[in-house]
Amino acid sequence: MASTPIKQVTGKGVYVPGDDIDTDRIIPARFMKCITFDGLGEYLFYDVRKTESGEDKQHNLNDPRFADASILVSGNNFGCGSSREHAPQSILRAGYNAVIAGSFAEIFFGNSTNLGVVCVIASDADRATIAAAIEADPSIDVTIDVENLKVNFGEQSISCEIKPGARESLLSGNYDPLSELLEGAADVAKTAGALSYMQA
Repeated sequence: MASTPIKQVTGKGVYVPGDDIDTDRIIPARFMKCITFDGLGEYLFYDVRKTESGEDKQHNLNDPRFADASILVSGNNFGCGSSREHAPQSILRAGYNAVIAGSFAEIFFGNSTNLGVVCVIASDADRATIAAAIEADPSIDVTIDVENLKVNFGEQSISCEIKPGARESLLSGNYDPLSELLEGAADVAKTAGALSYMQA
């Protein structure tokens, strides 16, 4: 039961500036008291988007021009800090399915890939070019080509990078470990059934 292969991701972009954006900024710890991940998208970047009374601050994620965005563009060392899975879950559940950054914290990158959230690396100069294009025309389509390691937007194209193992997992549809586990359920049942101490 492989997941759907991801060869490319297309959507509108939004720029969230800053290096070393940690998982507590992505989703503050106080919103992690949940049984499921449902609804976590509401709290994405909450403390930089909202005042203490819950009113919107001036932020690109609150800007109506970027309301349809599904691709985040950000800085270096994105997703650093604690290894909470809630961070990529909140990104996915807020409607974003890709992040373009200068680099990623390793655990955040792995958790994101397992969810099918595509994380690619681009240089500072190239990300600045994307950010400028998005600012000039928020309706521009941004396409991350996982197969050819390119990011295309308007008439422009830049190169990007992704770890080879993650790229292969996305292209083959084998990025979700839960799907792989469920795929082996029959084999597990067969092995368990052959064990004498598992007999009723």
